[in-house]
Amino acid sequence: MAEPTGTGTRLADPDVEARLARLDDVLAGLEPLPGAATEAVRLLTEVYGEALARVLDQADEQLAERLADDELLGHLLVLHDIHPEPPERRAARAVERLRPAVRERGGDVEWAGAEGQVGRVRLTTGGGCGSGCGGGGSEVTDAVREAVLAVAPELTAVEPLPSTPAPAFVPLSTLTHRGAQ
Repeated sequence: MAEPTGTGTRLADPDVEARLARLDDVLAGLEPLPGAATEAVRLLTEVYGEALARVLDQADEQLAERLADDELLGHLLVLHDIHPEPPERRAARAVERLRPAVRERGGDVEWAGAEGQVGRVRLTTGGGCGSGCGGGGSEVTDAVREAVLAVAPELTAVEPLPSTPAPAFVPLSTLTHRGAQ
């Protein structure tokens, strides 16, 4: 539902999502058409991208950060290759946003950095079985991959690091008193 503002009508997030889904359908229908329609869409997108870049140029650091934090604007900034944050930082934030949901499932996820254009995450699934367990592990891995690539399409892949088992704890007293018995 649209929300009124002082200068016009704003769209609620579900309305934006519905329009984006419809836009995807319309653009898919334009693909087979020759030239004029697709060129008009491309040119309009370039002009809007330039307008958005000019807004970002005028913004102070705090405003630029708030604009980048908005989900819709953040995606547009990425689309036009003008997002003020580097891809690795955006990816780390996406992983951090997913972390509570992964923890609710008994696992954990942590951004481990990028090697070239490949993002790396440390991922454990419920039961402490690591990313190699069946079932929910691949769902979580897929969700993490999708979230990271949505905010950092400059990365070509997101891969879980091999899980390493936690070192076994051996009390010092068992090592030092062994011969005393």
